[in-house]
Amino acid sequence: MATTTARRTGAWTPWLYLAPALLLLGGLLVYPVYQLGLISFLEYTQAQVSGGEPTTFQGLGNYATLFADEQFWQVLLATVLFAAACVVSTLAVGCALAVLLTRVRALPRLALMLAALGAWATPAVTGSTVWMFLFDPDFGPVNRVFGLGDLSWTYGRYSAFALVLLEVVWCSFPFVMVTVYAGIRAVPAEVVEAAALDGASQWRIWRSALAPMLRPILLVVTVQSVIWDFKVFTQIYVMTNGGGIAGQNLVLNVYAYQKAFASSQYSLGSAIGVVMLLILLAVTLGYLRILRRRGEEL
Repeated sequence: MATTTARRTGAWTPWLYLAPALLLLGGLLVYPVYQLGLISFLEYTQAQVSGGEPTTFQGLGNYATLFADEQFWQVLLATVLFAAACVVSTLAVGCALAVLLTRVRALPRLALMLAALGAWATPAVTGSTVWMFLFDPDFGPVNRVFGLGDLSWTYGRYSAFALVLLEVVWCSFPFVMVTVYAGIRAVPAEVVEAAALDGASQWRIWRSALAPMLRPILLVVTVQSVIWDFKVFTQIYVMTNGGGIAGQNLVLNVYAYQKAFASSQYSLGSAIGVVMLLILLAVTLGYLRILRRRGEEL
């Protein structure tokens, strides 16, 4: 009996250590998500905030209004395509530079690491402002160097998205680079040497030797990149002045901000936030399920 009681007590010991962190996460994550979902089912506009009108339960009415809005579907499609382009570009740049770090000497490696970490540590508002200056049609050095005249990068829809994509990749690739580089350093040198002796190119070594061994790490950086890039706000808001001309560069996060704060439709903004949360959960769980079917360790 004493042994059984000791085992039961020992089973709860890890949860006791985790309790403070779980309580903190509950306060910082669970409660705000609960409030977000609650407001999405209510009629909650400026009239309700000021107390002029009572708050009423709308059920799925806000979601019906949102899904009937053609602009929502256009913004959703633009968000998915933009996030996908950012994720692919970030992974490509980060993995390529991680491999490069293993090929250069100590001093160039240190310089590249410091430059990358500097980009990573730069606040999004600051980085966006710097990139706006670099591509400014009047004073920016990029147009002068490439002879583009007074080309306005933020005027066209696709050029504005491309400019924001470059800034997002610039501030995101260091995480991928450092993480993948650490994973490559943990791979036994004999594996790479054997592939090189067999005449494999650098691309073939990466595709056939390194990438399969780095799948758990690539999973982490991919999911993180999907979450970060799908909910981009600051770069779009700053670099396109709130979503571009006539909202041509809107993404879901900026669209939700406009609905909630510019139009005082807080319930619609909350509904957009819930939709984003469900999409990210579906993508993450779907990705994990695919990897489990393939027998990968998570």
